[in-house]
Amino acid sequence: MPGLLNGIRHLPGYLDRARQEALVEAIRAVVAEAPLYVPVMPGTGKPMSVRMTNCGPLGWVTDKERGYRYQPTHPATGRPWPDMPQQLLDIWNDVSGYDKPPEACLVNFYSDDARMGLHQDKDEQDLQAPVVSVSLGNSCLFRVGGLNRNDSTLSFKLSSGDLVVLGGEGRLCFHGVDRIHPATSTLLKNGGRINLTLRRVNPSA
Repeated sequence: MPGLLNGIRHLPGYLDRARQEALVEAIRAVVAEAPLYVPVMPGTGKPMSVRMTNCGPLGWVTDKERGYRYQPTHPATGRPWPDMPQQLLDIWNDVSGYDKPPEACLVNFYSDDARMGLHQDKDEQDLQAPVVSVSLGNSCLFRVGGLNRNDSTLSFKLSSGDLVVLGGEGRLCFHGVDRIHPATSTLLKNGGRINLTLRRVNPSA
């Protein structure tokens, strides 16, 4: 797509309906073991508009006191995160171009009025590995910019089954979700959008 930094790829329709449905069932099992919770901003304690959980050896968390970080346990239950479903490992192996497996999958659930401000994914030590993002459910307007917050941006629609890969020059691009488009998918019976982001956290040994 013109205007995107090198290494940013949009793969529309990567997952067909059957694979989307199977992945949703796998994520339901993750959520049953590691419940969704509302994260808050560092310092201010302001709640985010998304609910989230994780799967894999590590999970991304944030709270008022300790801020953004990865840890091996759920902040509410204290239990280890569930294993990452094989479907997600298969996606990573197919599109990441990276020879080490992902260590975290952040599960964000967006209600129809949720959004995500422009931000960088920079809490990982291994920035050679891409971030792989999977969209399920209602479509959203996704905004992508450059390496500085005030760089120009462009927005495009992400539909259920789409993938975005942030790698190479674009690994640290600013990006966010401007809005959710209600009733654009029948995948999730109660509406909303699930976004899964696969990340490699630690440098390769």
